This record gives sequence, C-alpha cells and structure tokens, in this order.
Amino acid sequence: MKSIKNSFLRSVILLKIIKDVNISGARLFPIVEGGKGIMVSTGITAGHFAKNGVVGTFSGVNPEVIDDNGKLIPRILRAKSRVERQLEMIEHSIKGIVSQAKRAKDICGNNGRIHMNVLWEMGGTEKILNEALDKAKGLVHGITCGAGMPYKLSEIAAKYKVYYYPIVSSMRAFRALWTRSFSKAKDWLGGVVYECPWRAGGHNGLSNNDDPNIPGDSYERVKELRKFMNSVNLQNVPIIIAGGVWNIEEYESWIDNPEIGPIAFQFGTRSMVTQESPIPQEWKEMLLNLKEGDIIANRFSPTGFSSSAINNEFLQELQERKARQVEYSEAQQPEFNSEVLCGASKNKFYIHSEDKDKVQQWINAGFTEAVRTPEKTMVFMNFEKLNELKNDMRECHGCLSTCKFSCWSQYNSEQGYSSGKLPDFRSFCIQKTLQKAAQGIDTTKQLLFAGTNAYKFASDPFYNNGFIPTINQLVERIKLGK
Repeated sequence: MKSIKNSFLRSVILLKIIKDVNISGARLFPIVEGGKGIMVSTGITAGHFAKNGVVGTFSGVNPEVIDDNGKLIPRILRAKSRVERQLEMIEHSIKGIVSQAKRAKDICGNNGRIHMNVLWEMGGTEKILNEALDKAKGLVHGITCGAGMPYKLSEIAAKYKVYYYPIVSSMRAFRALWTRSFSKAKDWLGGVVYECPWRAGGHNGLSNNDDPNIPGDSYERVKELRKFMNSVNLQNVPIIIAGGVWNIEEYESWIDNPEIGPIAFQFGTRSMVTQESPIPQEWKEMLLNLKEGDIIANRFSPTGFSSSAINNEFLQELQERKARQVEYSEAQQPEFNSEVLCGASKNKFYIHSEDKDKVQQWINAGFTEAVRTPEKTMVFMNFEKLNELKNDMRECHGCLSTCKFSCWSQYNSEQGYSSGKLPDFRSFCIQKTLQKAAQGIDTTKQLLFAGTNAYKFASDPFYNNGFIPTINQLVERIKLGK
C-alpha cells in the first residue's frame, strides 16, 4: 500500500515539473507519437494522439490510400520497368499521404498537432514531399525525417510553411545539417529528434565508429547537442528524446535541466500495442510476451543502415545465410587452390583449402546454389530461396533511393538505374516483408522492427493479463510518468 502511495505522489510531483513545449506552433504536453512506416503509423493513430492534445505522427513511407468512406484502395503496380513502377509508387504515396492526413484531421479536429514521418533515403522523397505538402495544405504541421542526411528538408519545409524535425543520433550530424542548410531556414526548425542509436527500433543512427554492443551515454550526447544548439541561438527549440523511451519517469533528472533545455518525449513501440494500432493481433501478442534480449541490432537492411528488430525466424535465416559464405576466386591461385562445382550448371570456382570441408557440408545439406556478393565472397543457399530472392529483385519498384539488395539506384540513369554493384543476396526486399507483416501474412516470420525496451511490456503492470489500451488510455498513463 505504501509503495502505491509513493508511486502516486511521485507521479503528482513529476506532473508539476513537466512543462508544455512549443511544438509546431502550439503549446503541448511533451508527448510525440513515433512514426513507423508501411501501414503501422496511420492517420487513425495520429488522429487519436492529436485528439489527446499531443503530437500524432503518421507515416509518409508508402502509406495506403483511404477513400472518403474509410475504405483502403489497394496499390497495384502495373508497369513493367523499375523506373515506371517507382513513378506509380510515388503517385500512390502522394495520394496516400493526403488521405491519411485528412483522416487524422477528421479525428482530432483542432486538437494537438499532426506530423508526418519520412525516410530521406526512400524512393522519390523530394517529389513526394513537394507534391504531398502542396495538396495537404493545412493538414500537416510538421515533418519528421531520418535515415540519411536530409540537407534539402529545411528548404522544402520552409517552402510550404511546415515545421521540420530532423532525426539525429549525435551533435556532429546535426551540426553538419545546420551548417550546410538548416541555418537558412531556422524559423521552421520545430525541434531536433535525438534518437538513441542503441535503443531505437527500426533503422537507427549507429555509425561505423559506434560499438553496437557498448551503448553510449545518451545524457552526454544530448547535453553536447544542446550546447551546440545554444551556440547558434536555438536554446528555445526543443529536443525530442527518442529511441527506447518507455516512460517519462526514467528522465526525471532531464526535466527542467539547464544542460538539456526544453524537451519532449517520443514513443514508438508502445503505441503499437493499442486498440487503434492497425498491426495484426498476433504481432501485438508477440510484443506483450518478449523477453530481454529478444530484440537485436543487425545490418541486413538493404538501406545499409543498422536496425533493431525481433530476433525471429526471419532474422535467424538471414544470420544463417550470412554464415554460409566464403572468399573465392574465379581462377586458381596459390591461396585459392580448392575447386568447387555448384548448381545444376556445375559452375566452377576456387576457395581456400581450409574452407573445403564446410562448403561440402553445406552442399550436402541442400545449399547447392552459390552466388557472388559485392564483397568478393560466395554465399550458399538452396534453390527455392535463390529463386525467391531473384523474383523479389525482378519485382523491385524503387522503394529506396538506393538498394543494396537489388542494386537499384534512382540516381544512375546513365547506368540503367543500377548502383553498379552486384546485388547482395545476404539482404532482402524490405518493402515486401514489412507489407506482409502489416497485412498479417505470416506476420511472425517477417521483419518486425521494435525498440530494445519492448521486453518491458511483459513486466509493466499496465499490460497485466494481456491488456491492450486505447491511445487515450496510453496517453493518460504516459502523462503520469509511467
């Protein structure tokens, strides 16, 4: 009884010190819905968050088109070439953004704020932003953007008088953006999203200098970010804390702290387990029953970025596939002196003699097909998986600006829109698996992004007995610091 009373008193004290923050032109309680792509953050979820007087965020990454009756209009790409399919995808995305923004507005009225989340490295980002913002005037208050260095984001946002929120994981990244372009449109910088690269779900900002197994100190990184922001007169611009944020109680010492300045808190994974969330029930139940360590960082994404996801059959197959690779040579050399014949056509190549036995074991186990990778290795897989991956590559529609899986690049028209590199059979079609997960097609066997703190669903008493709250109930819970 005493612990319950103490917890209540702490919540009351916390509420007294949490201050409303200026976000996209309005004073709001500092809660932001984290954007999650491919049919996970929608106009419905964004509208309900905003209805509660906070920030709702829908995804502008290939969103579904909704008609005036709330019915989904399926995306059917009919073009034969990748270039034409990308144009079809872009047009559908623009329509989807406008319809999702309208749906959010219908739900929230004039409450809160509506933001749109995009990936800078998604296919056709600049065209999508320009045309969608033009057609959705007055419906979108802010753009949150990560996955790359969005130098042109500020210019586009200022053009349409919309606030912009870059996602960064270090002061250095923001300083580069500010110096090159953001300083020219500082009036529309609504906030800076600091996303902890060790705790965030989905694609994160781990650099080649960061050790994925040794988390950095987020407080020090945010403190460094604020110090630079103060030096360029951005002391009143909020920093939105993201990546692994479970509750506000954890950040009590950050609130009203002059080293940190004005802050808000972004919740991504928690908003997935709500009644309004469109993800399949089995996905929600999986999240409710995760254990610590069930989410892992990996670099399989065709974007080339690190990401965090549930370590399920999908990721395990990728790990096993990656392990079945060896260095090779097409011609016999002193260090490549063991001959190997693979596939129905008995393709010949040469490997290190010490790799001979394990390669033969893979072949005997049915992994008879060997394909080259961009790193001068050969990866082994079975015939069915190879055919599946080749078909995914043929159906590529440029969902990314550059894809290491299919070797597509929207920037290289002179080279047939190819990156000039070999396709990477150790990766996968990200559009395909994320759509299947959201649509409930073998959900547990697809790529399931999640923040590293998602295991806390299982121990948080708020979710006892599999309780799934409404967004209203979740917001009220978060406001208590819980």
